[in-house]
Amino acid sequence: MKYRITHVTSYNYSESVSLCHNLAHLKLRTQSGQHDVTSQIRIDPVPTIIREFRDFFGNPVNYFSIQQAHQELTITATSEVEVIAYSLDIVENSIDLINLSSKNLLDLSWNNISDQLNKYNNNKELMEAKLFTLDSPFVKSNTALRNYAISSFSLERPFIDAVTELMGRIHADFTYDPNATDVATPLDTVLEQRRGVCQDFAHLAIGCLRALGLPARYVSGYLETLPPPGVPKLRGADASHAWFSIYIPQIGWLDFDPTNNIRPIGQHITTAVGRDFGDVTPIKGILYGGGEHTLKVAVDVENLM
Repeated sequence: MKYRITHVTSYNYSESVSLCHNLAHLKLRTQSGQHDVTSQIRIDPVPTIIREFRDFFGNPVNYFSIQQAHQELTITATSEVEVIAYSLDIVENSIDLINLSSKNLLDLSWNNISDQLNKYNNNKELMEAKLFTLDSPFVKSNTALRNYAISSFSLERPFIDAVTELMGRIHADFTYDPNATDVATPLDTVLEQRRGVCQDFAHLAIGCLRALGLPARYVSGYLETLPPPGVPKLRGADASHAWFSIYIPQIGWLDFDPTNNIRPIGQHITTAVGRDFGDVTPIKGILYGGGEHTLKVAVDVENLM
């Protein structure tokens, strides 16, 4: 599948901003199953300084500084990307073809993976995955999260089966409600009120897994939304999305979307990965002046194939 994504972020300030410094996670990753054909960012007013680099997690990041007075700021990111359907069936067939192991790696139990993470401390890949078992600013594991998760994780149960059930339970137990939470809502509150948005559900799943000593990371990106039959699609009606991924030794990271209770296989487009939302915020920074401000975000995901 090939997509064109246009993501427009507009700030309007009540007072003049004299200086701002910003970081943007808006360009797409190139990774297994996804190739960023082209990504461009246009900023108005034109920054005095703009640089691009890769962060700790390998995400493309743009730093920019506007050093002139302004009351409006618009960041437009335009990308074209090719996404390859990456289902578990494809992974399993690849494993069979290259004969990585006589044991089906997809059947590894969750406690087996936990044991590997604790045992092979000199393995670079496992050490990198182990980072995602630790607490992070938005996801702090606790007994309540472990208690919610544990019914899906019976001893020796295959990791993927357990995570699939956990994903389904979150989808069934929690109501999607954009008015129930904000960026700062603690996971304990989400767990108690059983309401939230995709960011909350991804954080919840990650917290459950980390409470069991298992690696899980946050994924930000896009998912095309389709209007009802016969209704034209509105420009800017799509949105950013979030899900999570788990790590399996010798295979890598596999994605799960608890908001929609699906395993992404070609319709999900990844922008960035990290420990939680704080690592992949689309735009963050500091400014001098500005007073009150309004924010508008418009996203279009166009299927080109």
